[in-house]
Amino acid sequence: MSLPVIGAALGTAGLENWRDWILEKNRDLELQAFHTAAVLDGDWSAEVAHTKKLLDGYTGRLGIHGPFWGFTIGTSDPEVQKIVARRMDQGLDVCAALGATQMVIHSPYSTWDYNNLDNFPDNRRNLVDNVHACIGAAVKRAEDQGVTLVMENIEDIDPTDRKFLVESFASPALKLSIDTGHAHYAHGSTGAPPVDYFVTAAGDLLDHVHLQDAEGYADRHWALGEGTIRWPAVFRAIAALDARPRLILELRDKAGIAPSMTYLEQMGLGQ
Repeated sequence: MSLPVIGAALGTAGLENWRDWILEKNRDLELQAFHTAAVLDGDWSAEVAHTKKLLDGYTGRLGIHGPFWGFTIGTSDPEVQKIVARRMDQGLDVCAALGATQMVIHSPYSTWDYNNLDNFPDNRRNLVDNVHACIGAAVKRAEDQGVTLVMENIEDIDPTDRKFLVESFASPALKLSIDTGHAHYAHGSTGAPPVDYFVTAAGDLLDHVHLQDAEGYADRHWALGEGTIRWPAVFRAIAALDARPRLILELRDKAGIAPSMTYLEQMGLGQ
């Protein structure tokens, strides 16, 4: 069985630098240049045109990181829900312009939620209802557009909460994402299970993985091998799935892509 092909999350400058590496194996690519309010509220057409020129000949799986700064998709304020819905629409507009088929969004579950969602009988249901109010229209639009929204763990402690939330939409256009560094932070600092447990819990709803290393204290986005994540266990858990999630290196310093790939190749985990 061939090793999984690893992709990367890149801004425009990163894509310019790593374009040949992406195109050599049509690696999964997540564009991270279209998620800020300033970009979304401005004219991003030139950026899209430049990106499409860079990707001439690319036939891999293309996605973007959607908007997330300044809001949660679980907000209870009806006026803020309208803002969230508009941001989701703007992200999907970018997907349509680029031909992207995936958009990363952020989980609403916080550390506080883990300890307090069962403090009142309606808390869990209310949070699910709030998320439906925020992104329900976007999920329907994504279905029509051929885009999958993938919900990434942020502070999540119990991975089954996010899975239940995604399943409540009963839509092929909403699936799960795992950020390995976020999961490892939650494992080391807030009592969450280890990263491979997050993968197993997601099961075949897993459609996207941010690969980054950390020490379990903070969101480091280090090159793979620099932290303490047990990568063989993570890749065994991924290999056990029928799903084929996009495997995306999301590193703070893009110079870490090369040593991360050397590490994975030497460990026999990826190519």
